[in-house]
Amino acid sequence: MAQTLLVIGHGMVGHRLLEALAERDALVDPARPDGAGWRVTVLAEERVPAYDRVHLSAAFTGSTGEDLSLLAPGFLERHGIDLRLGDPAELIDTAGRTVTSRSGAVHGYDALVLATGSHPFVPPIEGAGAEGCFTYRTLDDVRALTGYAGDARSGVVIGGGLLGLEAAGALRTLGLTTHVVEFAPRLMPLQVDDGGAAALRATIESMGVAVHTGVGAAAVRVDADGRARALRLTDGREISAEVVVFSAGVRPRDRLARECGLAVGDRGGVVVDAHCRTSDPFVHAIGECAQTVDGKVYGLVAPGYQMAETVAEALAGAGELTFTGADTSTKLKLMGADVASFGDPFAPEGRDGAVSVVFSDTREGVYKKLLLGPDGALLGGILVGDAQAYGSLKPHAGRPLPAPPEAFLLPPTEGTAPPGADSLPDDAVVCSCHNVTKGQVRTAVTAESLTDIGGIKKCTKAGTGCGGCLGTLQAVLDAELSEQGIEKPRGLCEHFALTRAEIYEKVRTERIRGFGELLEAYGEGGEGCAVCKPVVGNVLGTLAPDLGIGHILRGEQATLQDTNDLFLANLQKDGSYSVVPRVAGGEITAEQVIALGEVARDHGLYTKITGAQRIGLFGVRKEQLPDIWRRLGGAGFESGQAYGKSLRAVKSCVGARFCRFGQGDSIRLAIDLELRYRGLRTPHKFKGGVSGCLRECAEARGKDIGVIATANGWNLYVGGNGGATPRHADLLASDLTTDALLKLVDRFLMYYVRTGERLERTATWIERIEGGTEHLKAVLIEDSLGICAELEAQMERHVAAYEDEWQAVLEDPQALERFGPVPPGGTAPGAAADNALEPGRGRAVRLADGTEAAVFKDRTGAVYAVGNRDPFSGADVICDGIMGSRDGAPVVTSPMHKQVFDLRTGVCLDDPRVSLPVVALR
Repeated sequence: MAQTLLVIGHGMVGHRLLEALAERDALVDPARPDGAGWRVTVLAEERVPAYDRVHLSAAFTGSTGEDLSLLAPGFLERHGIDLRLGDPAELIDTAGRTVTSRSGAVHGYDALVLATGSHPFVPPIEGAGAEGCFTYRTLDDVRALTGYAGDARSGVVIGGGLLGLEAAGALRTLGLTTHVVEFAPRLMPLQVDDGGAAALRATIESMGVAVHTGVGAAAVRVDADGRARALRLTDGREISAEVVVFSAGVRPRDRLARECGLAVGDRGGVVVDAHCRTSDPFVHAIGECAQTVDGKVYGLVAPGYQMAETVAEALAGAGELTFTGADTSTKLKLMGADVASFGDPFAPEGRDGAVSVVFSDTREGVYKKLLLGPDGALLGGILVGDAQAYGSLKPHAGRPLPAPPEAFLLPPTEGTAPPGADSLPDDAVVCSCHNVTKGQVRTAVTAESLTDIGGIKKCTKAGTGCGGCLGTLQAVLDAELSEQGIEKPRGLCEHFALTRAEIYEKVRTERIRGFGELLEAYGEGGEGCAVCKPVVGNVLGTLAPDLGIGHILRGEQATLQDTNDLFLANLQKDGSYSVVPRVAGGEITAEQVIALGEVARDHGLYTKITGAQRIGLFGVRKEQLPDIWRRLGGAGFESGQAYGKSLRAVKSCVGARFCRFGQGDSIRLAIDLELRYRGLRTPHKFKGGVSGCLRECAEARGKDIGVIATANGWNLYVGGNGGATPRHADLLASDLTTDALLKLVDRFLMYYVRTGERLERTATWIERIEGGTEHLKAVLIEDSLGICAELEAQMERHVAAYEDEWQAVLEDPQALERFGPVPPGGTAPGAAADNALEPGRGRAVRLADGTEAAVFKDRTGAVYAVGNRDPFSGADVICDGIMGSRDGAPVVTSPMHKQVFDLRTGVCLDDPRVSLPVVALR
């Protein structure tokens, strides 16, 4: 016989309860209403169904309640669930087992579940209720804040925890000068220690957000109209703020429980037992409104989901699950900074023999700490700035690590890598949000023949919560497929079964001069994508002198370029660009320094001396680029190609010209090398260095091409790399003359161009090719393949054909058009409209409401329009993404972080909870 279940609250946890009941076949079949199971009614306060609060900040960049919704189409109808939106519970009568809602309706129940969540805590300070003061908890909060902030210039967030920093990122995205006030002595006091908070603070302050810790909010100062104008702090200081966001923690919503006589904790929260039952056996409580058997109120989604599973198990009749505590591990990205903590990272060092292992790099804002027990078991950890190891470390909490802790904290050294998924036992939990183990993932991969993360999400729900486990899931998937002997596709993408090296050979030997021609001859169908198009554009750019192809921004070539190459400048996180002129060998005249300073001053740009002995100008708008380059070109500068997969720079010391130890003219050689190889497009960027003696002041052995002067000439080293995976370069040849050195470098680079794969640095390339450096010596010095003369001749053609890319653009009116300002488009862009639309490339149009649309046309002439604002970064850049196809659907790839969006629906195919608005065409 059917029984009645009443659920109060339809947030993430309340909805998970419904899903868990459905998965256990515990709900009444609507086709047999008198059958066994639970007939469910849900009373919800909000007027939208359950949505993803974990990604609530996406609503600031255009995502709607529908985009964030957790409610699968047809779910309610399939299971006969009566969802009452906007009709919250007002009164519980436990004696009569009824609940009265705001509408006056009275609902009886056989079982009642409280999933009322929590409410934001607003400190009782003067002015807290003024106009301009907000909380940050719901979609309605986001809408109200976004609407009000449009006319504001400054804002402050009270609270430096998870939600507070999310809110600060939102204010920054909305264009406000932003402050964060945290009463504790450090940011995120519940997740990170002093070292981690210092690294996080440095990163956040570098983004222009002011941080005030160890001080509280005293009062909101208002103007004569009652609007917020400033926040006074407890130390007497005052912060100008037209918007004040309270994010100072939450409190359990337990009013209904208190009023009906259920037991409530001293500090709030409905008291429950291990089965999440309250003091009334017919009433359960789950999520943030419950005080669990360990005396805690959990504010994370993962424990809430576990409580929902526990109650679903009890209602389904089994009742074997219990909830006695939860893993509070978290991994998230706050304002661009990775932050993760797991286990018990705050256990006092020395207690019971506990010791910590810490890695800190203040230059990069990286802090990593592991706490180990006396038996080597991992007690907990904190990762700030670089949380890549989180997926490998977290499942080992409470267990001995399979390798020394340094293997997880330090950048990998040559020939080593951190322990992977194969080191995890099957009972290790890889997804805390849904309590999914590695063994369950492996079983699903085998039983369901899964080959991608999407399949794992669908079958196990792993990866559908906070997303922090996706890297681990991919590693488990790869390991399982490898064990089954299933090879991952070796081709570039769904459009080409060829590798980059194979594409290069096809283009070179068959003299293919365009992407369309290559796609027709060797493609697998479709329009291409953001993987294959830039690769083909890179190959065509390298072979341009041999194929007679012009500038990369002419004709079809322009549609293949990634954003940096499309605008010959580096895209920055806010949608602006950087300008880095070439300063060969680090040699610059006083007049050129003055010219750079004047350009920076006149355009209000940030200037920085880069690590490659150049001067970078940051904060440049797209339409400013041509004017800036006219002035820089007039001062003798040319493009430094800091944006391309090409030579960045050749660093040098002062060498024999000035140094008393110098044995060679390192400045002259560095300049010669940089001018010779400028503009050469390669599988990945490459760098050079020349040191005038063995003291190695130019750090040449950390470069792709490193040269060190000796008493008898030059030693040539290749395959060095700095950055995240440092590698010392290998000695290729010793005591070379300058001419012999240049010939050998010519051969090395052209062989790398021929055989390197997509985004493969020379260090990785050398380690991949069979024989490594010894193979290179055979090919490039002994000429074992008989291609040395051919490689040298190809380099000579490149040198002879070189032209400064920016000078070519300035002389080409058609190329200059793409740098123009965004034109108006009225209420909607015209479908046939824009003759300037290039197939496969987008254009921005400003709409009447001030927002921008990104308009695209495919090769068939079909036109699509979506919002131009990237929902992940808040920058108006979608129009600059590469158009292509995925599984036959027209898509665009955001130039920021490469998320792919369906142009027909606007949905992000990498994260369906996020989408772009679709703009109607006239």
